[in-house]
Amino acid sequence: MSASLAAVSYLGATILFILSLGGLSSPETARRGNLYGIIGMALAVVATVFGPRVTSGGIGWIVMALVVGGGIGFYAAKVVKMTQMPELVALMHSLVGLAACLVGYASYVDTSVEFTGVEKAIHEVEIYVGILIGAVTFSGSLIAFGKLSGKIGGKPLLLPGRHFLNLGLLLIVIWFGRAFLNAHDVASGMTPLIVMTVISLIFGVHMVMAIGGADMPVVVSMLNSYSGWAAAATGFMLSNDLLIVTGALVGSSGAILSYIMCNAMNRNFISVIAGGFGSGAPKPAAAASAEPQGEVTPVSAEETAEMLREAKNVIIVPGYGMAVAQAQHTVCEITRHLREKGVNVRFGIHPVAGRMPGHMNVLLAEAKVPYDIVLEMDEINEDFGDTDVSMVIGANDIVNPAAQEDPSSPIAGMPVLEVWKARNSIVMKRSMASGYAGVDNPLFYKENNRMLFGDARKMLDEVLGALVKH
Repeated sequence: MSASLAAVSYLGATILFILSLGGLSSPETARRGNLYGIIGMALAVVATVFGPRVTSGGIGWIVMALVVGGGIGFYAAKVVKMTQMPELVALMHSLVGLAACLVGYASYVDTSVEFTGVEKAIHEVEIYVGILIGAVTFSGSLIAFGKLSGKIGGKPLLLPGRHFLNLGLLLIVIWFGRAFLNAHDVASGMTPLIVMTVISLIFGVHMVMAIGGADMPVVVSMLNSYSGWAAAATGFMLSNDLLIVTGALVGSSGAILSYIMCNAMNRNFISVIAGGFGSGAPKPAAAASAEPQGEVTPVSAEETAEMLREAKNVIIVPGYGMAVAQAQHTVCEITRHLREKGVNVRFGIHPVAGRMPGHMNVLLAEAKVPYDIVLEMDEINEDFGDTDVSMVIGANDIVNPAAQEDPSSPIAGMPVLEVWKARNSIVMKRSMASGYAGVDNPLFYKENNRMLFGDARKMLDEVLGALVKH
């Protein structure tokens, strides 16, 4: 393949990637966007493998790597459950970071291309920054994987003087960066490069360990952004325009998503990095009026079915509990049955519901819930006052009225779904345990609220059975 044909293929792949991002912005066009991305990536791989920069002797190794990697990806797609998607995404981010590190080292020890003067300095800066971002992404993503999969606790590890520790690590990285750029040969430059890599790995671990469990959706989008910039840095090292553009697209879109999600939590990016919810530290004593009053009122599956059957307007708010119980298909069946009976059923989705951006939307789409009744928080929040029943399935922090009613609450000011404004609210939970943010929820004690305790899937099956029976 000629250089000009490869360049045209890269341009076509870039356009397809942009169309893919546009398609993925809406559930209705997500499938098409995904298809654009697949075609664009296939085009990019073919143009690279058969392009002028790959010799005939290297094609065999590349094809072998594609077969192995593709086989692993195909197997993962078959066996990984939808509830495990957040940790899988985090694991994929770690591989991007690892690839950036490996390419950086390979590019540094490669002596087939000689750089001199300014070109040499620019190339070495690209290597240093690329490995730095890649190492932080790699170790941080592994910690995120551990937290999302439950292998590591959700509470943040807040070391004394952690901000000074981070500043110290940054200064050391800068110092060794100077030593790296002043190195006269590969051997002398390897020591500062290795030291920087180790420090970056430590920083990635410390950064994500210090972030609370409730902030993990932001962390996933943040690491997505990091992986994009790592890919862009790799593109600079390899002089690959497509990799630069694609990495910049992923990096910028991830950064924008992180900003949007921080706004949805009334948080800023710096506060997330500094350490998030769930620290378990003592909270300021709330005013007496803000303390939960009264007792919870339990409800049975049959009573829940009766309330839903008599309602005209129902809003369902899904959370991570629905994902864990894999109850989305039963929820879809209940929705279909109620709509056939003339009940107006809609879904309210909080931007940070679940463990990754769009987690609930993906689960509902998988269960074939109609896209037009799945609404974002800003679109549906004003409708709770005219709703007969709001049903919360395994969500906690995103429906906590303390965000509005208790100024001393750790989540004060966080936008939440105002389910308590409905005539009746039903909360499905296994127990009275607090949510991922470690904050008590006064919703459970409100007079118009009912608690349906038990496994979400089991209880929803009973609700569906009671609905069908009548």
